[in-house]
Formats: sequence, structure tokens, C-alpha cells
Amino acid sequence: MLRSLVGSEMCIRDRKTTLQTMALAMRMLRCRVPIITARTSSTAALTIENMNPRIKKAEYAVRGELVIKAGQYDAALEAGEKLPFSDIIYCNIGNPHSVGQVPLTFHRQVLALCMYPNLMENEQAMTGFPADAVARAKEILDGTGGHGLGAYSHSKGVESVRNTVAAFIENRDGYPTDPELLFLTNGASDGVGKWMDMLISSSNDGMLIPIPQYPLYSSGLTLRDGVAVPYYLDEANEWGMSVESLQQALDSARAEGTAVKALVVINPGNPTGQLLTYENMAGILEFCAKESIVLFADEVYQTNNYTDDRVWHSFRKVMLD
Repeated sequence: MLRSLVGSEMCIRDRKTTLQTMALAMRMLRCRVPIITARTSSTAALTIENMNPRIKKAEYAVRGELVIKAGQYDAALEAGEKLPFSDIIYCNIGNPHSVGQVPLTFHRQVLALCMYPNLMENEQAMTGFPADAVARAKEILDGTGGHGLGAYSHSKGVESVRNTVAAFIENRDGYPTDPELLFLTNGASDGVGKWMDMLISSSNDGMLIPIPQYPLYSSGLTLRDGVAVPYYLDEANEWGMSVESLQQALDSARAEGTAVKALVVINPGNPTGQLLTYENMAGILEFCAKESIVLFADEVYQTNNYTDDRVWHSFRKVMLD
């Protein structure tokens, strides 16, 4: 419960922030456990000194020192302090709405109707909702068996939604997709965390991760006492990756005693934006099969194609081809 309140991505370097967040969570839970304090106390159940060292070691740079400093500048500007600039644009994470992108209305319309179905019984209110949004909301609600979105669902996710996702993947890749093999998670980060929980069983277990990378992987491994095995993308070659470099990184890690269990590939790249060729992907799949390691295919940005000469393919399609 505490984890869900604090957040599964609580990879915070700033001690003050950690203390405030955990104290808030404890109050919300109405715990009678002494709240953590910065000072070592014989009566404190949890202190900076005795807390999980992996929490203190984990770093999440996109929400780290630069962002904290930017927040201080923001507060100074709001207080009327004169600085060499008048506003701050936060570019540390993909947050398009904060820089003016207009939200997609369809998703919000459907969600509003699903969360408050009584709207669909109000003729005046319904004048603000297009027919396709109403139809989708009814389809989703029907798929919950009349329980609505407030009820617990199957551990894999609502069956009707899994069927919709399966149809999307089948249409995308051109191969049949079994919805029983799909697990819906609370965002991609939550799914990655669950996979890491299954794979990392000792401090000798590791994963190959790209550099540059989104810090979800390095921080996630730190939290689970796993080993981050870096492989470096080639900037001179459009941030490409080669099987040769993967082999070198794998062999080196194994020589040091690391049991490499998985390879993370982010395609399209984050933050580099590169798009892998079909041939490159086929070689990576052969590498994983030969070395008996799991492929983590991070394909969250599959619609973000900034190249004129390449087409995005899923690893699933390339594998089945």
C-alpha cells in the first residue's frame, strides 16, 4: 500500500523530498509508526541510516537536481524576483501539454462518460459529446459486465479491453494475437518493473541496457540490486546498435560473473529517436536466441518516426516473419 501511495517510480535522490513523501504517505495510512526523521533517533522506526540503501542509491536524472533547481527558479519568479529570464520551459521529460499541445479530446470524452455514466442519461449534457465517443464508452462499460470502471478486474486486465488490444496488434503485425497472452499494466513503467521483479533474483543478475537510455532501466535495476550492463549506441551511425557491440558487452559481463538475463532495446530510441532497420532487428533476435536471454522490446514510441527512409516494425512481427 505504501508503495502505491509513494509511487512505483520513487527513485529520488533528494533526502528532504523522500522524507516529506514518506511522512505524507504514513499520515494518509493513519499509521502509528513513528514518522521518519533526518536525525538518528533511538525511538524512530525508520531513519535515513537504516532505510533500504538501494532507495538512496537509485537515481532518476530526469527528475533530479536540474529539475529541482528549475523549480526554485520558478518559485522565485512567482515571488517577483528579477532573473535574467521571465519563464522556464521544462524539457526534462516528455510533457507536451506543459508546452502548449492541445489535449486529444476523444480520450477525455470517453473517460468522462465511463467514469460518470449518468451523463449519458442527460440529454442536455449529451449535446457536448460526439456519437463515436458515446459508442466507445458504452462498449467499454458493457465489457465490464455491468460493474463499471470502479470495480476490480481480472489480473490481466478487463477481457474486452484485452480483446481490443489484441485486434490492434494483429492488424499491426499481420499475425494472429491471443488476448490470453496479454497483460495490461498501469503504464509501460509498471510493466517493466514487473518483468524486472521476475528476472532479477540475485545481485549477480543483470540486464543489457542502452546508453543513452531512459533512466527507468538503470534505476529499476538499482532498486532490485541488479547489474546494469551498458552497451553504447553509435552516434556517428545515427545512434545505431550492432550485434558485435552487444556480444562484447555480454562476454565482458559474463567474464566478471554477471548472469545477464535480458537485453533492453528501445525502438524508436528514447532519448535518441533512432529507428532500427528490419535487418538489424532480425540480427538482435538471433543474438537473444543464441545467448538464451530475454528481449525487452520497449516500443512505446512506435508512432514517432522522424525518418524518411525507414518503416517501423515491431520485434514481434520480425520474429514471426
